[in-house]
Formats: sequence, C-alpha cells, structure tokens
Amino acid sequence: MAPTLRYHDGVFYMLNANFSDKGNYIVTATNPAGPWSEPHWLEDVPGIDASLFIDNDGQAYVMGTGDVWDNGAGKMERGIWLAKYDLANFRMAGEPFTIFNSAMRVASAPEAPHLYHVGEYYYLMIAEGGTEHYHSVVVARSKELFAFYEANPANPVMTHRHMGFKAPILNVGHADLVELQDGSWYAVMLASRLIDGECKNLGRETFICPVAWERGWPLFSPETGKVEWEYDAPESLPWTEYPAEETFDDFDSEKLNMYWTFWGTPYEKFYGIQNSKLSLRCIRQALADDMQPMGFGKELRKNQFVAFLARRQRQMDTTITCQMTFTPQDTESAGLAVVQAMNHQYHLERAVEDGKQVVRLVLTTAEYDRPPYFPGFSSVTNKEVVASAAWDQPEIILQIKMEHEKFTVNYGESKETLRELCVADGRKINPEKVGCMCGTMLGVFATGNGTDSEKQAEFDWFEMV
Repeated sequence: MAPTLRYHDGVFYMLNANFSDKGNYIVTATNPAGPWSEPHWLEDVPGIDASLFIDNDGQAYVMGTGDVWDNGAGKMERGIWLAKYDLANFRMAGEPFTIFNSAMRVASAPEAPHLYHVGEYYYLMIAEGGTEHYHSVVVARSKELFAFYEANPANPVMTHRHMGFKAPILNVGHADLVELQDGSWYAVMLASRLIDGECKNLGRETFICPVAWERGWPLFSPETGKVEWEYDAPESLPWTEYPAEETFDDFDSEKLNMYWTFWGTPYEKFYGIQNSKLSLRCIRQALADDMQPMGFGKELRKNQFVAFLARRQRQMDTTITCQMTFTPQDTESAGLAVVQAMNHQYHLERAVEDGKQVVRLVLTTAEYDRPPYFPGFSSVTNKEVVASAAWDQPEIILQIKMEHEKFTVNYGESKETLRELCVADGRKINPEKVGCMCGTMLGVFATGNGTDSEKQAEFDWFEMV
C-alpha cells in the first residue's frame, strides 16, 4: 500500500504492506541505498497505510486506519488509530486509540496518517477523498498525543478537486512533511498529470511544494494554494544533479539495470542474458490472463508472474523500439507491450494467425463494475487484433511511438526502413475506470499463452526515448 520512511538513532525504518502475503511489515537499513533487512511482519498491526512516529523522547508509536470511530448512531466508521510501539521487538506495546475520523463528514477513504511534533502541538496529516479526483490533504492537531484531534478549519490544506476535471495536475493528495536544516518546510505528495484533457497514462507521480506555518497551522504552497510546476530551490541545500537514466540497453552486462521491473516475483528463471542478448522464455502465463478477485485468506501461489520486463513511462511522448529474433509456433507470441492497469494493454507481437506468420497489434481491455478488492468482483477480458501483416523472417525491429494518446506502430528490417502497421488510440487503454494508481509499463514480453514452451525470444537491444 502506502510506504512510510522514517529515521531514528542511525536506522532507517520503512513501513509498507503486502496483502498477498502477511500484511504490514517493517524493513530496516543503516543506509537508505541498502542493504535492507528481511521483513519484520507486523501481524498485530491491522488496516492499511500503517505509519511510524517517533517522539522527541525516543518513544515510538504506530498508527493506521480502520473502522474505529463510533458515530454515536451504533455504527463504526472509518478513522485513524494510534498505539504505543515497541520498536526493538517490532510489536505493539499498547491498545489502539482512535484519534480522528475525517475532516469532511463521512469522507471517503480517510487514510495515510502521519504524525509530527511541532512546538506544543502534535499534528496529524491524512489523505481523504480517495486517490482519484477528490483526493486531498487534511490536517488536525492536539496538545495531547492520545486525544481526539482538532481539525484545521481551513481543511483541506491541499487539493485540486475544486479546479475541475481538466486541470493539468489532478488527484493531489497523500502528503508527507519534511523540515530542512534551515527551518524551512516542504511537503511531498502524490498527483497525476492529465494528458489530452482526459487520460492519466503516467499514473501517480511525486510532487513537491513549500509549506509555511501560519497561526499554528501548515500552509501549503503559500500565495497560490495549488501545486505549481516549479518552485525556487532552497538555498540551504546543495545543488545536486543526477545523471539521466540510460535510454538504450544493449544487454552487454549480465546484470539488469535497476530501472527494469518484473511483473510479479520471478520465482522461476524465465529470463537470461547471454552473448549480449536478453532472452525471455514462452512460459504458460500470459500478460492478459483474466483478472481474479482479491482478498485476505487466499492461498498464496508462486506462479503469479509473467515473462515481462518493463520500464515505467516517464514522459507523455515516449518511443520504445527493440530488435527481436523469434519465430513463433502454435500459441506462442513475443514482442513489445504497453501495459496499463486492469487488463488494458497493447501488444506489438510476432505470432501465428490462421496458420501464417504475422506481426500484429493486439488490444486488450476488460469490463468490470468494481475494483477486484471489492466483494462480488468479476470481469470479462476482451481481445482485438487491431492490425496485422505477414512476416516470416526471424529478426524484426518493433516500435511504438506514443505522442500523448496517438500511438504510431511501426515494424521493419531496420530502424531506417520501418513501415507503419497502424495508428492506435491510446485512450482505449487509459479510460477513467482504470484509475491512476499505477502508470503505464513499457517493455518486452514472451508467452506461450496457456502452454509452457522452451522457445525463447531474443532481444538484441531495447530503446526508450
């Protein structure tokens, strides 16, 4: 869910959750670059978005969300709880105490709590409104740690929901605070960039704004009250430039760069790098297998991964290109994939179609009426061949050029001789219903589409610009 990073007495503590396993956990490190410890599972910490607070005297506290607030009418509503925590033994040292419900009456999804001790007050900051358009940041305070906190009369202290559905930055919320050595304050938060007035291909990204303190409350982005595209850098910090990520991978190293991402833990070795080529095996699992309901208590399985290596889309205009060697048989396919959430994908692949060798673009979408973590979830997966052309050579150059929501699909013998297969509509894999939790993943894949195969697709290089 939502990770929290805290530092105390030479140790970094990261809280996160994996509800496909044992729920909330803490990992530790003395260097944020790692190595990190194995998870300390917090089986006595309920709810989502657990967060850690360490007071000035060194005492630790843990907080989270749950149906913990009694509305006085016989119903427990969503709220925030706090408990003393034994940091040395990774266990709760007291009973949860309800400290807040929401700034807005019966607000959706009060979550992501963080506590700060500033002056004579403890400040509680949470997100509410849900992670989509009505997302927001709200603040409450108390002079006592275990008390019901007083809401800021100016809440929400940050949101863009009042700016309508066409604002260039949307879904602002879920913030954390940091104080610099010179006493200045900043907030980091999640938000999404809007593309062509309706799509959020890039998912949630991290934004920052300055924070001032006024009459005992934090004031986000003073003067404008909204997240701006840029701010003056603080003079108290050294100017540090980081090298740009590489755009071209020729797989000369046997170790993948850190920006490559697996989809699911690769319990089985389906990939390898040899002779400066990345190989992916056509395993049974497919990128667009039917979605399954989520829930606690389900049997853990170690086959929930696919032969897909990807990078995150970082810019609205992005082109991915690869050189692949692959001759498919039967149900096998391999190539480039543009993967958005909830089974919304484009595959530019080599495959067998009606007994003939082809290169084709396949669109996958899904129909559903609720998220997979809601009771009663079911879905229908739809696949459509958008365009297809004959191709019987083992080697091929594949390219998808994304200009906002215009996807130009090319293929050929070389980069210099590419021909257009089709122009696809990016909006079809970025409808409002997929949400903005995760951004688009761009990469290479191979699959047997339900049948295990020893056949491998070889990728000589991959480029993302």
